[in-house]
Amino acid sequence: MRTDARLRDELPPLPCSFGRYVLFDHIGRGGMADIFLARLRTQLGVARNVVVKQILPALSDDPGFAAMLIEEAKLAAQLNHANVVQVFDLGREEARLFIAMEYVEGFDLRQMLGELTRARVPLPAEYALLVVRQALRGLDYAHRARGTDGQPLGIVHRDVSPSNVLISFEGEVKLCDFGIARALGREGSQGGPCESRVRRSRVAGKSAYMAPEQARGDALDARADVFAAGILLWELCAGRRLYKGTDDEMLAQACAAEVPPLPDRGLPDTERLCAIVARALAPRPGDRFATAGEFLRDLEDYAIEQRLMASPLRFGAFLAEHFAEAIVRLRREREKAADALDDGSDPRTFGPSSSPPPAAENGELVHLPHAAGTPPEVRKPAQERNEPLPREVSEGPSEGAGTPEVPSSVEEARGEPEGRSKGRPGLVPFSAPWLLVVGIVAAAVGLSVYFALR
Repeated sequence: MRTDARLRDELPPLPCSFGRYVLFDHIGRGGMADIFLARLRTQLGVARNVVVKQILPALSDDPGFAAMLIEEAKLAAQLNHANVVQVFDLGREEARLFIAMEYVEGFDLRQMLGELTRARVPLPAEYALLVVRQALRGLDYAHRARGTDGQPLGIVHRDVSPSNVLISFEGEVKLCDFGIARALGREGSQGGPCESRVRRSRVAGKSAYMAPEQARGDALDARADVFAAGILLWELCAGRRLYKGTDDEMLAQACAAEVPPLPDRGLPDTERLCAIVARALAPRPGDRFATAGEFLRDLEDYAIEQRLMASPLRFGAFLAEHFAEAIVRLRREREKAADALDDGSDPRTFGPSSSPPPAAENGELVHLPHAAGTPPEVRKPAQERNEPLPREVSEGPSEGAGTPEVPSSVEEARGEPEGRSKGRPGLVPFSAPWLLVVGIVAAAVGLSVYFALR
């Protein structure tokens, strides 16, 4: 997603206050919300980075959507698991509905695969299986979750796709946006195919990762998420997309659920892996794994027997090895912005941080990784976006980078006289030249006073 002039005009100047949050980076815009990185400060002075999703005005003003979103967000807020992004706030501020949730510093799966593709780095099989196994852990927990009254919450994700699988720089895998697809669809009575419900489903979920019953607009249960997780596994093992074409074409493919056999990419015991994938992607829900937990157990047994088990710790080391420079730069920029908020600095003296690297737009993948979907918004330097530069530039170059170019407009932003030469350095307080000048001036004043008194 690219930022155009119209979108920039709609967004508030950052940083800005939004209720008890300070928004300081626009991460992107989806079909439902503007997504911001924000700082939350509690009454006791504890501060933390969070993600704030501001629901778009057209949806915020829709009573049906608002009621469904609130219902789904209340259910999602009851989930507390290592592989699920925590939702901890829901409200309305400045006439905009919003959801505040845990900030996962890293990539989504789509972005990570795009970066690996561009770098021509294969994703080892053990890490591909780790991503799917951890996603299944989150799904299994959510599907089995019960409320405080002991009754099942009946949660179905409905949009298990690469953009909703978040991967932290520590190698953690977390699912986000539980129930959002249902709010967008606002399903009424469950039953047979209905054109309007199918049309809403196409907005609510991504056609390339839909179970056939979802693509047809039928009733859904947890097995629809099992099918979507099966597509993730198929694509990670095959190194390419399962469904291709326009949205209409992919929707037709999803309805038919004609899944080709898993290509042989040299993985051990391919026959057994193919059997696991085929069961997860069975067109009829009754022929699939009954639960995400059952799918997980079969996949873990395969990984253990074939020595393809990996830990988040090792996965994090793999990410650091290949993305260390980007990780360090991103952390420094966001820490700078967050620290400036914590120490009471004028928020106008620091600029927005950079979004994670975008995913590749097209192209086949190397070995196991694959790139999916349209690249997200790319954060360009402020001078390229025609946005005002920060008034102070105090951050030095990142490790391994050259000396940064400081635009001449920075001097003017600092309040320097307009007639000052751009190439002439100023005097730094308490430096040797500064002390020499002060000494000469003091001596001259002292001599003047001496001769005047005589």
